[in-house]
Amino acid sequence: MESARATLMEADDATALEAIRADLLDEYRQSHSFPWIIGYSGGKDSTLVTHLVFEMLMSLPPSQRLRPVHIVANDTLVESPLVVKHLTESTREIEEAAQAFGLPVFATITRPAPDQSFWVNLIGRGYPSPNRSFRWCTDRMKIQPTSRYIKQQVDEAGQVILLLGVRRSESATRAASVGRYDNGERLNKHNDLVGCMVFRPIVELDTEDVWEFLAENDPPWGGSHLKLINLYRNASGGECPVVTSKDDAPSCGTTSSRFGCWTCTVVDKDRSLEGFVESGFAEFSPLLDFRDWLASIRNDKERRQARRRDGRVTITNAGTFVPGPFTLQTRAEIFQRLRDLEKDTGQALITDEEVELIHKLWSEEIASQGAARNNSVREIVKDK
Repeated sequence: MESARATLMEADDATALEAIRADLLDEYRQSHSFPWIIGYSGGKDSTLVTHLVFEMLMSLPPSQRLRPVHIVANDTLVESPLVVKHLTESTREIEEAAQAFGLPVFATITRPAPDQSFWVNLIGRGYPSPNRSFRWCTDRMKIQPTSRYIKQQVDEAGQVILLLGVRRSESATRAASVGRYDNGERLNKHNDLVGCMVFRPIVELDTEDVWEFLAENDPPWGGSHLKLINLYRNASGGECPVVTSKDDAPSCGTTSSRFGCWTCTVVDKDRSLEGFVESGFAEFSPLLDFRDWLASIRNDKERRQARRRDGRVTITNAGTFVPGPFTLQTRAEIFQRLRDLEKDTGQALITDEEVELIHKLWSEEIASQGAARNNSVREIVKDK
C-alpha cells in the first residue's frame, strides 16, 4: 500500500495526524508478525510516536493485538539527572498502563556494558575527554547497547521494525539523514543492522505540530505531558535522540540536541544543564563546574602520557605529536574529584561496579609498568 505520508505536505494538521494514524494501523495489521521497536528518548518526538502507537493498540480488539511493541530507551549512566528521572518514570508508567490494558507493550532501558561506561574509559583507561574529532563515547554508550537489544529481537523474530521519531524539519543534519532513506517506501533497511527495517511515521510534521498535539492530548497511559513540557521549558533545549547507527551519531553532542550527558565535552557549553540551573535547580551547578574542568584539562600535555595504550607514539603526517591517555595521576585526581562531587551533591554518579573495574585497570597498568613512581596513585585507588 502506498504510504499515507505522501500527502502530508499538502494536508492540514488534523488530516496529517489522521494520515499518520492510518499509516501506523495499516503497518501493524500487515500479515507478518515482526515486532515493533520504538526508539524512545523521552523527548517530544519519540513521546508523540509512542502516544500514537499506544492509542492505536487500544483501539484494536485484543484478538488483533498480536504484534509485540518494545519501547527501548537508553541511559548512558551519565545522563542529565532530571532527564534520566523523566525517562525512568515515563517508561515505568507506559509499561504499567500497558499491563493494565492488556497491551503487548514492553519497556526497557539499555545501558552500556560495565567495562565500556564513560567513567571506566575516562578514569580507568585514561581516554581523553571526548571532542568532535575523538567522540569515543557515542558508539560505546549509545549505539552498542541499543543495537545489542535490537539484534536480540532480530535473532528471535527474524526481522524487526524500528520506529523512530525523527522529523525532516528538526535540523539540517536530521534532514540529510532522513533524505538518505527517503525512497518513497514506508519501510527502509537500516544502514548497519541486518534484519532491521526503519519506519519514520512523523517525518513530515513540524515542531509546532508536535507541541500542539502534546499540549492538547493527555497520554493514553495516564497523567499529562506537562512534565515533559516543563522539562523543555526549564532546559530550553532538545533531547539527544536514540542513536542506532554512526549516521545518526552527529546529532549527539551538537547544539541541535542539547539534552544529553551532563559530562559531555563535545559541546562548548551544556545549555540544557545551564538552563536547569537558571530555572532554579542550583544543585546542578557543581556538575557544570566539573564538566567544564574536564574540558579544560583535555589538551594539557602535562596531564597526558607520551605513549598510547598500545605503547606506540603517534606523530601526524604534519609532524604534530599526539599525546596518549591521561596520566594515572590525572585519572586519580578525576576520580577523587568525582567522589567529592557525589558528597557535595548527594547524588550517586558512579556505580560500585565501575569503581571496581577502574581499580582493576589501574592495578594492571601499574603492574605492567612496574612503576614505583605510581606509589602515590596506589594510595588514591584505595577508595575513601
